[in-house]
Amino acid sequence: MVQPGTYFYHGHYGMQRSAGLYGSLIVDVADGEKEPFHYDGEFNLLLSDWWHQGVHEQEVGLSSNPFRWIGEPQTLLINGRGQFNCSLAAKFGNSSVSQCKFRGNEQCAPQVLHVRPNKTYRLRIASTTALASLNLAIGGHKMVVVEADGNYVQPFAVDDLDIYSGESYSVLLRTDQIPSNNYWVSVGVRGREPKTPQALTILNYIPTPASKLPTIKPPVTPPWNDYNHSKTFTKSIFALMGSPQPPKAHHRRIILLNTQNKINGFIKWSLNNVSLVLPATPYLGSIKYGLNNGFDQKLPPDNYDSNNYDVMNPPVNPNSTQGNGVYTISFNTTVDVVLQNANALAKNVSEIHPWHLHGHDFWVLGYGEGKFKEEDESKFNLKNPPLRNTAVIFPYGWTALRFVADNPGVWAFHCHIEPHLHMGMGVVFAEGVHRVGDIPRAALACGLTGNRQN
Repeated sequence: MVQPGTYFYHGHYGMQRSAGLYGSLIVDVADGEKEPFHYDGEFNLLLSDWWHQGVHEQEVGLSSNPFRWIGEPQTLLINGRGQFNCSLAAKFGNSSVSQCKFRGNEQCAPQVLHVRPNKTYRLRIASTTALASLNLAIGGHKMVVVEADGNYVQPFAVDDLDIYSGESYSVLLRTDQIPSNNYWVSVGVRGREPKTPQALTILNYIPTPASKLPTIKPPVTPPWNDYNHSKTFTKSIFALMGSPQPPKAHHRRIILLNTQNKINGFIKWSLNNVSLVLPATPYLGSIKYGLNNGFDQKLPPDNYDSNNYDVMNPPVNPNSTQGNGVYTISFNTTVDVVLQNANALAKNVSEIHPWHLHGHDFWVLGYGEGKFKEEDESKFNLKNPPLRNTAVIFPYGWTALRFVADNPGVWAFHCHIEPHLHMGMGVVFAEGVHRVGDIPRAALACGLTGNRQN
């Protein structure tokens, strides 16, 4: 990688991420180069969620009729550590959960952030959650957001930060509070009615003992359905001056209607009424070697019947189809993707979906309420839109993205909520595959390409 920033990696076979196959990936600036901000030290905070039920049982339930949802996670994790049936802040709560008693060397003990007074620290925060949207806050401290998904942004101060699965941020923290105290770092659920306790750790001001708990309760996570709070944060993110600007026009626009559907009684997620089922043969090999029977050759639709589809109500016809066709994009062209949210199968339900694109960054041109219309293009931000690799669509709204198809290959574009992808919430883009050189054997080991020798 040539672009410095805060990233993470994870497995993508089945629901491996839910099983814990992930980790931080930090790319430092090249020798001799400087970042546009100063800090004295840094911490990595990798946030995730955890279920007691194994991923195989989860996958079986999601693929069953009657449908069995995975439920809410039992624990939120910070750097792989969390608590169950006890709390670091039990004395501040009204529940019967007991106080955690740690010596500090237990596997589930929190990873304490040790800081010195009157210093500036960079917190690299990434969310690899399978389901939960999260909010992070640090008691008594503001944070200044300076990076999003590996791209510098115009710095802005916040009391708390919303982060969706697949996203990453860097924030600067000034340790300017009373040095004889310690402070809570809290992470809570957003976007879903929370049934999971906050994850907590301690910001420890040296030389105050790390065992000294804060004297006030942890920051309260904003209400799960306060979407205005979420939108205010998200819409405050702009590219740092001097960042690459998007092309002024697009060559192709793809509008993807996000819907919950049924196929033969099984609950699925679909895009333009197609629920993705990945083929046995890797796309890259199928396309490069002309194996047309490796996947569905029917072209997926660029749009939906927007004149007749009511995004504010459950679908009149909930039935959908399965497919694994590919959006073939002309190399080096500019593509707009509009993500259109809609009501799910149940009345008055529209969920948050964080969408992640492999192989590219994209510009987030804008957000809107209700159904996207042609005239909404006049509202696009072409001056300083942030470059991201993950973007959220809010309930009953739309999000507009723009990217240049300049990276030869086959790339997934999908909802980063693990069970949603498992239920078909994704599409596949292919561009310039003829430019791809030799493909490693390991990437051809399945399906029709399994016996190839080159």
